[in-house]
Amino acid sequence: QVQLVESGGGLVQPGGSLSLSCQVSGTFFSIYAMAWYRQAPGKERELVAGITSGGYTNYADSVKGRFTISRDNAKKAMYLQITSLKPEDTAVYYCNRSPPSNYWGQGTQVTVSS
Repeated sequence: QVQLVESGGGLVQPGGSLSLSCQVSGTFFSIYAMAWYRQAPGKERELVAGITSGGYTNYADSVKGRFTISRDNAKKAMYLQITSLKPEDTAVYYCNRSPPSNYWGQGTQVTVSS
């Protein structure tokens, strides 16, 4: 059974930082490109950062320079380091393959507010 478990979200003030984690089980991990997605209230889910099996990364323009994606294939884990948070970063953050599979986790809520 495929499981994607995101964690690390929370309530932070603008300018703050967070570190998100994604633990994957029940499927191969190292061979797939992975990504972090987010969905803000009333908006469609969007890709914010991707990483290939070889470690090449790409970012949405809105997060470049503030978000850093990484992965640990041995642990079947992926991470997203977020700095300089803005209110518009408020969303539920999900991890999945890139392009995404049909399996989605519960996500982790990131709320940026003073």
